[in-house]
Amino acid sequence: MTATAADTTELPDEAATPFRQRLIDGLAVSIRERGYRETTIADVVRHARTSRRTFYAEFASKDECYVALLYTTNEKMRRRIEAAVDAKAPWQRQVSQAVEAYIGAVASDPAIMLSWIRELPALGTVARTVQREAIDAMTELLLRLSDTEEFRRSGAGPLSRPLALLLLGGIRELTATTVEDGGDVRDLTEVATQAATALLAPRN
Repeated sequence: MTATAADTTELPDEAATPFRQRLIDGLAVSIRERGYRETTIADVVRHARTSRRTFYAEFASKDECYVALLYTTNEKMRRRIEAAVDAKAPWQRQVSQAVEAYIGAVASDPAIMLSWIRELPALGTVARTVQREAIDAMTELLLRLSDTEEFRRSGAGPLSRPLALLLLGGIRELTATTVEDGGDVRDLTEVATQAATALLAPRN
């Protein structure tokens, strides 16, 4: 992938153009149907109901379009989680709210989440950069959510960065495996909540 693809993650405002968003949405449809590896630019423009010329006016490659899709997907998930958590609720309830929001986001589009976890790494150096930025952003969200008055008063927080990464990585792998096996990720809500609660529980 070219350096331009990496720039996409730094300029999310570019996603505002109508044709760009149509192409991103077209790629998402094709991934749901055939996966990213099997998707072609012809598939993307067909679903977007536009042309190759329009595609290349917005993106230098299929990979660059993919990066834009994953950026917006991750951003929507973070916003969904943050909006779901009531900072004044008991800390256990806040954990449940965050987990339920994450599971809900995955359940709403499991094919994209599975592609994010399984197919993105094959893109090489740029993929590692995109993945690291996304994981760092999600980790920062977990640290921020667990560093509130309610968590501190109960002795349950904040999470350390290593524990946040451990929790995030474990839940991501569990969701990916479940989707691959044809399971319902919503069935993971209880175990994921238990794991997060256990990691955050006050230590005497």
